[in-house]
Amino acid sequence: MDTAYPNPANGEGSATHRVYGRLRQMIVTGDLEPGEKLKIDGLRKRLETGASPIREALSLLTSDHLVERLDQRGFRTAEVSATNFEEILLLRCTLEDLALRESIANATDDWEEAVVLAHHRMQRTAASEPKAFEDMHKAFHMSLLANASYPILLKFCSQLYDLNIRYRYLAGNALNYQRRDVSEEHAGILQAAVARDADLASDRLLNHYKMTGAFLAGLMGNGGLPRGKKASA
Repeated sequence: MDTAYPNPANGEGSATHRVYGRLRQMIVTGDLEPGEKLKIDGLRKRLETGASPIREALSLLTSDHLVERLDQRGFRTAEVSATNFEEILLLRCTLEDLALRESIANATDDWEEAVVLAHHRMQRTAASEPKAFEDMHKAFHMSLLANASYPILLKFCSQLYDLNIRYRYLAGNALNYQRRDVSEEHAGILQAAVARDADLASDRLLNHYKMTGAFLAGLMGNGGLPRGKKASA
């Protein structure tokens, strides 16, 4: 990244952090469409903030691969494609397999309690607070990996999660899980993880991702991704 991090001492950091969070959510959920030009003045009015935090946030989002910098022409949201999605899915499965196995190898009672609690909160939120579900869903998946002793690996896993859910939001109502019980899939992953069965936990986690991935790949092969609600995987 070619920009310095904001200085919290002058309040710039908190403003940039807020704008970063808002823009990230808008891109991931499809409020800002793939390939959309991101004009500083328009975003400044929309987010009711200054130009500097927006520029800082956009620069940070380029390192997350959610924003692309255009030579001498500003920024745009990252494009989507079948090839891009295939790469995201491949990397996610490869890196999360490594992180999950390392996390289970380092298993502690505290980690187990944190995973169980994250699963409980996700399940409770799914029924009562659907708008907050995505945060709890990510928290559960990241809690499974959290005991891995590789902070850079965990950062990559977090970024890949965001890149993946962007495709799920774009797929929207076309996602049909009539033949799947996603809640049961999550419970099975949890059960294997707390049993310290790395092979079974990894198999269940990767199958969980690949089933959603196959469906999304099929949608793209049949004419693209419609806008709408998200799914969970």
